[in-house]
Amino acid sequence: MDTTRLKNALWGAFIADAMAMPVHWYYQRKYIKEGFDGGIKKYEDAPHPHPEAFMVGNAYHPNIAKAKALGRPFDIAHEHIRFYDTNYNDFDVKLSVHAGEHKNAMPEKSERYHYHHGLKAGENTLGANLIRVLIRSIIKEGKYKQEVFIEDFIHYLTTPGLNKDSYTEVYIRAWFENFTNGVPAHASAQEQREVWSIGSNGGIIRPLVLSLTSKSTFQALGVALQHQQITHRSDNVSSALCVLVPLLHKLLEKEEPNATLKEFASKVKVTKISGAELSKTYAEHNGPGNIPKDEMWDIHTEFSELNLDLDLLMKDFEEDEILGSVFTTGCYPEQSLPVLMYLLYKNKFDFEASILANANAGGDCVHRGIILGMLAGAANDEIPQALKEGLLDYESIHQEIEDFVEVIKAK
Repeated sequence: MDTTRLKNALWGAFIADAMAMPVHWYYQRKYIKEGFDGGIKKYEDAPHPHPEAFMVGNAYHPNIAKAKALGRPFDIAHEHIRFYDTNYNDFDVKLSVHAGEHKNAMPEKSERYHYHHGLKAGENTLGANLIRVLIRSIIKEGKYKQEVFIEDFIHYLTTPGLNKDSYTEVYIRAWFENFTNGVPAHASAQEQREVWSIGSNGGIIRPLVLSLTSKSTFQALGVALQHQQITHRSDNVSSALCVLVPLLHKLLEKEEPNATLKEFASKVKVTKISGAELSKTYAEHNGPGNIPKDEMWDIHTEFSELNLDLDLLMKDFEEDEILGSVFTTGCYPEQSLPVLMYLLYKNKFDFEASILANANAGGDCVHRGIILGMLAGAANDEIPQALKEGLLDYESIHQEIEDFVEVIKAK
């Protein structure tokens, strides 16, 4: 495994995350163009208000009494608690508007806070910082230990002042609800069958990073799938990892990027309900949370006989059709795999062009971007130093990448 490309894959994750942060979950691309002088060209602060955000009012209801009896921490909101509807604060924001891609309930525009409210240009989101929690746990032990990562995961999220990011994804809130109810830490992940958005890109990113610690793709896939189960019990996340882990390792072996990507894309099945049809289904129910669980399961796990053909996709559709009409830009791996593969293929793995294209595609561009950034970094011998140094926490990230790679080399 090439050491330079290994480091570049890691840099790609952090760079793509920070670049996409200000436009995370902008589904209508016109808002990106209007708000950022034609589109994202550099690191930017998270703006206020966010035209489509429905973070405010997200629910978190831990079992406080049982948590205290068990000696388990429960507060993961800290200074961000005003954005959440919890059983330990007084939430009084009125959610009176059904708008945006999913038609979820959201407040009036003046209270439509950005998912990453307060983060500055070049600053990383919680998803990327949990990658750092994983990396630091491996550096500390000289190898991966599941129990050490879980301890560090809990500590990071329950210690005031560590997490500067306002947005705590549903998988984390569901995890701590289970944990405070007495479920063992290693088994506290929520099921996709119970909560539809557990099947999300956020479940891919840490397992993909952890796969780098294995020399063979055979072992790497097992390690990744096991780590996934700590936080995401999802068929779709597992399926995506079965494509992405070997693809990442092939790119690190310096296989020709576009040909390799095309080969792995042909293994991806296209869902029966996708793109504009999926968005229409959500809107008709005033948000996906109003769709019965069994129906939601079928919507996200029924696949057609079609395999992803990147050449045919580019021949038949314009980019504005691919990003929204053909595939949604949301957080679901079954939609995001085709989107990120298309963006890399179209830009021929040019690192900066691919990173910017992902940010300007909107939707779940942060988590999708971390995956795309890792693949783009793995396919390049050089990435712009200015993009590294533009990260707000550049020095610490640089040291962690260096130390992490040393641990991998020592193995």
